[in-house]
Amino acid sequence: MKLLKKLVVYMRMECKVTSFMHDLNSLDIENLKKWFDEHSKIWIPPMAEVEGGRRIIALFRTIFRKYNHIEWKASEIFNLGKGRFFYETVSHGDMKQKGAYKNQICTIIEFAENGTIRYLSDYFKDTSCFG
Repeated sequence: MKLLKKLVVYMRMECKVTSFMHDLNSLDIENLKKWFDEHSKIWIPPMAEVEGGRRIIALFRTIFRKYNHIEWKASEIFNLGKGRFFYETVSHGDMKQKGAYKNQICTIIEFAENGTIRYLSDYFKDTSCFG
């Protein structure tokens, strides 16, 4: 029975990762607001770490404005325990004034008990396109 409970919790949390990615791909700020609160922290290079839901949403607005189109596709999701996950993503799109964009990203994400994102950190294979 304990194993079944652990499996259910794991599946629910992994589902949070895919749900967040779905909302991210919508490029709709309203869909992202539910994921962040005043305790959330996010670090997406080359920007500095940002803390607080309102600031994080402002960061996503800035990111979305840099692209004509962008999409993320998560491939593998690894459960690190205690609400933390590691996943690989390929992002691709069209950067305004720079053209086609493609990158590989590794993400560490941690969910709070209330389902919001406590911490998210991205690691990009290629950061030269941001300069």
